[in-house]
Amino acid sequence: MYLSKEEEKMSEGEYGETIRKSMDILLALGEIYNASKLVDITSAQVSGVSYKTIGDAGLEYLEDLIRDNAKATINSTLNPPGIDLNNWKELGFPEDFSIKQNKIVEAYEKLGISKTCTCTPYLVGNVPRFNEHISWSESSAVAYVNSVIGARSNREGGPGALAAAIVGKTPFYGFHLDDVRTANWIVNVETPLVGADFGALGYIIGQKVGGDVPYFILNNTPDNNDLKVLGAALASSGSVALYHVENITPEFKLTNKNEIENNLNISHKDILDTREQLSTTDKEPDLVCLGCPHASLEEIKRLANYIYRKTIKNKLWICTSIAVKALADRMGYTDIIEKAGGNIICDTCMVVSPIEDMGFEVIGVNSAKAANYIPSMCNLEVVFGDIEDLIQFK
Repeated sequence: MYLSKEEEKMSEGEYGETIRKSMDILLALGEIYNASKLVDITSAQVSGVSYKTIGDAGLEYLEDLIRDNAKATINSTLNPPGIDLNNWKELGFPEDFSIKQNKIVEAYEKLGISKTCTCTPYLVGNVPRFNEHISWSESSAVAYVNSVIGARSNREGGPGALAAAIVGKTPFYGFHLDDVRTANWIVNVETPLVGADFGALGYIIGQKVGGDVPYFILNNTPDNNDLKVLGAALASSGSVALYHVENITPEFKLTNKNEIENNLNISHKDILDTREQLSTTDKEPDLVCLGCPHASLEEIKRLANYIYRKTIKNKLWICTSIAVKALADRMGYTDIIEKAGGNIICDTCMVVSPIEDMGFEVIGVNSAKAANYIPSMCNLEVVFGDIEDLIQFK
């Protein structure tokens, strides 16, 4: 890898041990992926936050960085932890878990990472511009920011994104390069999609293409929430970091469809079969969890309108960031949801929280990403469907 004189000083420890250790991580990644150099980045999204996934060892690593006076040097935001940081007691999160979880988030704050605690940082202020280089480690956010916004990031691991946040650089390879951002699969969707269909489509295609770049020809026009759901499913069933939608996403014209040999046709039956496959039981869910990735204000508005002046039979969580919840409070949506018997849960989500220790057995979700992860990460049954399928009223 080519290093500038300034980067050589950083890697040799002239700016301190924290910078040197971070450079070691980035240079090792660059060598693995044959990066030609480092590139300056404008933002980072750091994962590895939930105590459920990083445990005591992760906390110790963060505390070591704090002792070395590590600090982020660019706009850096934090992924969801395993609890609602403000209301974990009221919501019944385990106390021992919650105490350790708060220590992890406090450690990240000391490192200069903003406590946004969301997998949708592009909804709360971390919004890169088209073609900007960034280092993000939340897979659904990487898919969104590459595809819908047109910024440039690889799927980073938590330590790599944190090192990039400290140094302000990342290895120049993969989706930072022009020639890697063209599609190598054409996906012709023969049926209109609505609601959870977008997650089902992403689940199908992620399994088939792995880490390749699909190009979708859709039968109807998606909104940004649909694209968010599609990308999350693509990233969870496969490792898709970039996709294109004809006439929708900003870089679809990079692809010459006539040069692509891999073609897939998705029928209405394919979508229905996948929706059925994503459920592990036909039991009624005792907890319905929405917001994976975190719900936008528009999604919360739609839900509030649906349950207005009704009473929910099963327990309902809508997961979002504290910033979006503040807007929902102001708009009156939170009041409507709480009067119906639901809760808006901040910071966390059903995948990284310890829901398996909270007395639940069957989780209802409208997210293919959540349906894919809950059985393995939480050891619980899952029911996948649209909101209308999941929420039961008294």
